[in-house]
Amino acid sequence: MRQYPIEKMRNIGIIAHIDAGKTTVSERILFYTGVSHKIGEVHDGQAIMDWMVQERERGITITSAATTLYWTPRDFPQEKTSEHQINIIDTPGHIDFTAEVQRSLRVLDGAVVVFDGVAGVEAQSETVWRQADMYKVPRICFINKLDRMGASFENSLESIYKKLTSNAVVIQIPIGKESGFEGIIDLISQKAFYFEGDFGQDIIEKEIPEAMKAQFLAAREKMLEKVAAEDEELLNAFLDKKEILPSKIREVLKKATIEFKLIPILCGTALKNKGVQLLLDAVCYYLPNPKELQSIQGIDPDTDEKIIRKPDDSEPFSALVFKLATDPYMGSLSYFRVYSGSLKKGSYVLNSATGEKERISRILRMHANSRSEMEEIFTGDIAATVGLKETGTGHTLCDVDARILLEKVVFPTPVISIRINPETKIDQEKMCLALKKLANEDPTFRIREDLETGETIISGMGELHLDILVDRLRREFNVQVATGKPQVAYKETISQKAEAEGKYIRQSGGRGQYGHVCLKIEPKERGEGFEFVNEIKGGTIPQTFIPAIKKGVEEAVEKGILASYPVIDVKIILHDGSFHEVDSSEIAFKIAAIQAVQAAARKADLFLLEPIMRLEIVVPEEFFGDVIGDVNRRRGIIEETKDRSELKVIDGKVPLREMFGYATSLRSLTQGRGTFTMEFDHYHRIPKNITEEIIEGKTKG
Repeated sequence: MRQYPIEKMRNIGIIAHIDAGKTTVSERILFYTGVSHKIGEVHDGQAIMDWMVQERERGITITSAATTLYWTPRDFPQEKTSEHQINIIDTPGHIDFTAEVQRSLRVLDGAVVVFDGVAGVEAQSETVWRQADMYKVPRICFINKLDRMGASFENSLESIYKKLTSNAVVIQIPIGKESGFEGIIDLISQKAFYFEGDFGQDIIEKEIPEAMKAQFLAAREKMLEKVAAEDEELLNAFLDKKEILPSKIREVLKKATIEFKLIPILCGTALKNKGVQLLLDAVCYYLPNPKELQSIQGIDPDTDEKIIRKPDDSEPFSALVFKLATDPYMGSLSYFRVYSGSLKKGSYVLNSATGEKERISRILRMHANSRSEMEEIFTGDIAATVGLKETGTGHTLCDVDARILLEKVVFPTPVISIRINPETKIDQEKMCLALKKLANEDPTFRIREDLETGETIISGMGELHLDILVDRLRREFNVQVATGKPQVAYKETISQKAEAEGKYIRQSGGRGQYGHVCLKIEPKERGEGFEFVNEIKGGTIPQTFIPAIKKGVEEAVEKGILASYPVIDVKIILHDGSFHEVDSSEIAFKIAAIQAVQAAARKADLFLLEPIMRLEIVVPEEFFGDVIGDVNRRRGIIEETKDRSELKVIDGKVPLREMFGYATSLRSLTQGRGTFTMEFDHYHRIPKNITEEIIEGKTKG
């Protein structure tokens, strides 16, 4: 039987910009819910949720960690049980690990977005917010670090209104600021809360300080106005100045939060143990249980017909695998979220993406890198299993007799590459297996072989991403490798339509080779990808040769034409050709297709694209001019500059090519006091002189 009713279940993620305090919030949550008996600090390398060696050394989250905990919120309607089961995923903040955030948001029902009270909305805050929008995830906000010098609740709130949403509604205000931050006023219950004891575990409820009465009344009025607009009964009570029960406000606010009409704003400081218990209450009050969300939609893998599964234990089983991880003791772990039905240990499921049957030998509830065995799981649960050989990220597991294919997670393409060479022959063999395991875990990590040199090239989302992967190769898999310099993952594309033919005719003593293909090539909108269309009619080319032509087209597009970089955002149409009764073969048509693509692309104004990065730099004012000048020298465009306390913030866009080693340059320009964050924004046409330089470098290399 289910231990907790589905109504008392919450699946949430903690998301934010790097260094906003996500993991510190997670560690306090684990402590207050009794999961851990000691608070692990990120700066001491002791955080429970940051369990990887690399995470503890660098003080950053690299991989999303899942855990389950239980919490009874204050003032919750006293039913049979008020205790809630909360499944939490703590996600990375660094943009290089964006895949971890995306796949977590895909399977979560709600999110807590954490903001630094000094910086407010930062570059990566906007990215994770957009990702949450994309997956339609209801969220609440926590303005953290209000005890720090320069922290401002008002400024942080203003940046949320300006950059993210006008639907934010403040439900808490801080008592005091910076080092004088003492507690929190809850606008709904109309009480002041203070956090005492060594770890803020004792919550002391008091009347609102006299000096803050006017500020409280103004903030409550504003909050009630926003919430009341979402419910007629509440609006009438508000306009008639009647007393409104906290339970009614929470009921309306929850409904508005789930419908994306309002986003509650809370505040506190996780490091100084203030406000985290009230944040846990808010998770139970305002974020949805699995039943309060829309039924999951998928398709029948055989007929492509739409199928709806309700979030109910009585429905057929369906789940989405959202993450693979390599465990040193257990092998490959597959994390999955159950959308409908239930699953018992030892039963068989169907992987509807591959058509393979898989046996679920073990079901594990994860707590960071430790685990506990379970006999059965139900709708809404997040769990892991071991030993699924054919199952990858984004695959659907379902009832053998009720097939459904759920929507996959789409990941961004890598923007940076390095060459990697094993040091010995033994390392060569181990490296291939290790790279395959790492690529299975991480969908933004790609491996390919340079056909000209035979070297292995690995690609990822940034220098840090590749640095961590190489470090894991050496430590986890004991593979010794040498690496080359980072290289930009350029792309090729066209700006106009063209057509060309490819003919491959070889005549020797016996049977010859004959393939003749006519293709059209057209540009597509940026980001639309590659498309192959077959318009052959009337048997001009027999259908048996079409797959070979398609394979040749795909190979030519993947290998590139101008400088051996993949061709993107093009439509290639096969519209004519001819064949020979005896001499035509698949290989001849494949070669002819490659020739036709190369010829057509060269006629269609073929050019190179480079990744442009969104850049945010924070520097003391005295270095502002030098840093701006340096960005301009790097072909950067400054979009906005603003003040943040005593610091200057520079927002701009810069080609990735110009940003290698920028951390060292910024340190030397600002006496070590400048910081920056960078994330991929879009691909853009490269200037002609730099294109020539890249092509020349390729031909020399």
